[in-house]
Amino acid sequence: MSRVPTVYVVDDDEGIRDGLSALLEAVDQTFQTFSSAMEFLEHYTDDMRGCLILDIRMPRVSGLELQEILNERESNLPIIFVTGHGDIPMAVEAMRRGALDFIRKPFREQELLDRVNEALDIESVRRKRAIDQQELLARVSLLTEREKAVFNGAAEGTMNKVIGFDLGISERTVEVHRANLMKKLGVRSLAELIRIKIALE
Repeated sequence: MSRVPTVYVVDDDEGIRDGLSALLEAVDQTFQTFSSAMEFLEHYTDDMRGCLILDIRMPRVSGLELQEILNERESNLPIIFVTGHGDIPMAVEAMRRGALDFIRKPFREQELLDRVNEALDIESVRRKRAIDQQELLARVSLLTEREKAVFNGAAEGTMNKVIGFDLGISERTVEVHRANLMKKLGVRSLAELIRIKIALE
């Protein structure tokens, strides 16, 4: 089921949540607010679309800890951290861990909206890439073990004759397997085979 790209606001400060809600509502952006990292995690699912505006300092589970949990779950949600004046070292650490950006309080509304739009674009690209990867894996799973062996050899630039020798089959049989696997993968050239191999690594 397709989800609408949503901005998830996680901040223990009710005033910040209300302010961001009003801002996002004014530009017709779908959003949800959460008062803690734990509340967000209770609602989190792997198919969530959008981005996260996250307070870096929160009781119990901090923004950095939530980021770590989401990284472990291989979340595609880009994170924009909201930080106070003294939180710059923490924000730098968050960036090292993959956060998209951090914005210091008090922030300019347009600056935040620009970051949100950038984050939504990035998430869309990440999701498409993940779907493409799944489709590639599905196509490769259709190959027989022998076809996979020929695929790996061909994608590494090994000649058919050498592949045949390594597998104990004739060069002609390698050519047949190669034609079959290219048909299953929906490719017509060696360059496309190599691109698939690289994409799966």
